Amino acid sequence: FWRKGYAATSVQDLVEETGLSRSSLYSTFKNKEELYQQALYRYQLKTKSNIELLSSTGSAKTLISQLLSRIIEDELTDSQHRGCLIANASLELAGHDEKTAESVRYNFERLQLALEKLILKGQQSGEITIQSSPQALAIFFVNTIQGMRVLSKGCSIQNRRAYLHHVAEVALSTLQ
Repeated sequence: FWRKGYAATSVQDLVEETGLSRSSLYSTFKNKEELYQQALYRYQLKTKSNIELLSSTGSAKTLISQLLSRIIEDELTDSQHRGCLIANASLELAGHDEKTAESVRYNFERLQLALEKLILKGQQSGEITIQSSPQALAIFFVNTIQGMRVLSKGCSIQNRRAYLHHVAEVALSTLQ
């Protein structure tokens, strides 16, 4: 699913990738959609480290900068150009599949809430501007991160690093 997307992944692809027989696949997951939902759930566990980073101690700006650097590194080391499974799900299915939309919303909202808390802390310490609400800045950063994920899939290898660093630089300037 991560490499091909939901629609382009066949049951045969799933059999080959998982090593399970068709009957085992169906008895465990019922259908392709159920397996996809489980893949989205598992991916959310994988991205938990981003939430933990934002919840750690340190300068709010530094932690947000570290998150953006982590996103850049993820994209630059993704040799298969898979991008973010949640961003992919958002683009492919969330507009017409409610279960997928719920997974996407949950993932975006938990990142937004972690960013809001951190930005509020940064505003209270005087490190981050108070001209924008923590919620508005958090939404902006969620949008920026997802935009970086999408941009990375579509730009050439030689331009990817520069593009992503430019986006991160401009995004961080909003905290001034």
